[in-house]
Amino acid sequence: MIDYKNPKLILDSSNVKEGKISWQSPSNIALVKYWGKHGIQLPRNPSISLTLDEAHTKTFMSYSPKKNLDVDIDLDFYFEGQPNQAFANKIVKFLSGLSEIFPFVKQLKFKIESENSFPHSSGIASSASSMSALALCLCTLESDLFGTLKDDKEFRRKASYISRLGSGSACRSVYAHAGLWGTSGSIKDSSDLYAIPYQDEIHKIFKTFHDDILIVSQGEKAVSSRAGHALMDGNDYAAPRYKQANQRLHRLLAAMKSGDLETFGNITENEALTLHALMMTSNPAYILMKPNSLEMINRIRNFRADTGHPIYFTLDAGPNIHLLYPDNIYFDVKDFIQTELVPLCENGMMIPDKVGLGPLQL
Repeated sequence: MIDYKNPKLILDSSNVKEGKISWQSPSNIALVKYWGKHGIQLPRNPSISLTLDEAHTKTFMSYSPKKNLDVDIDLDFYFEGQPNQAFANKIVKFLSGLSEIFPFVKQLKFKIESENSFPHSSGIASSASSMSALALCLCTLESDLFGTLKDDKEFRRKASYISRLGSGSACRSVYAHAGLWGTSGSIKDSSDLYAIPYQDEIHKIFKTFHDDILIVSQGEKAVSSRAGHALMDGNDYAAPRYKQANQRLHRLLAAMKSGDLETFGNITENEALTLHALMMTSNPAYILMKPNSLEMINRIRNFRADTGHPIYFTLDAGPNIHLLYPDNIYFDVKDFIQTELVPLCENGMMIPDKVGLGPLQL
């Protein structure tokens, strides 16, 4: 059991300097979904995701000696260039909860500026990119101030652990190509506490996969992911779901290792529909898909049946469709996307994305 509590990470107040750290961290799209949690951000079942490239958050953390000793966490927070008190309150709570892991957060004055390349709260895992970017900044700050975390594997593992405390899915975003989170007996080093990299275990075709995000709605979700996870505690289908997720993960990993696109697509689509079925069987029940989400799904399936192209869909906890396909059919599918799917997007908005190389220190 990893315990990152470290009372030694205390600054010499007479030698604190100003500084700035910046990270760009991507969102990710889960293939086997994590839905339902327990304890302190621990998953009820393991999950695997593809790391995205264009859908990312940039976080700029400035710090200086703390002068206002009357506040526990001294923070100014800006989102998209504007003060955002609601987000600031969440970050203050998050940082306060990390004070035994990073005692120095109570010794510094922070200014954090964050910006997304995609709409917030519309089901593109904005919390995954934002919380992983913040965690990477904090781990870099520890490394810079105390000379720790020089080993990249240890740095990423701690960043994943910290990310998880802010947003479960965020822990997978710290790795290139693919990340796996949750204990599975067949997977070495797998853990509920942090994600592990999974890029070396997948076929090369998935490392150049496209994920075009079709924005059916830019609006904020009616039910947050946090609330959705909590509703799993009373869902009659929860126990069989967790068993199903483990079984599907085993089959999906075999398909991703061999490059079996048909099995990959079948499991990925079924996982997306299962996720939304769980929402519709919660109490109270709720629906996040929109009419155009369903229309897109039907058109994707019809196009695949007509052409034989391995083009598949998934959804996160929102109405927007993630269109997954290998790079070698890009020119064959781009006209279909533009003529059949983009007109169903809100204001024609689509984010062309692909599997990426993970976070980038700016």
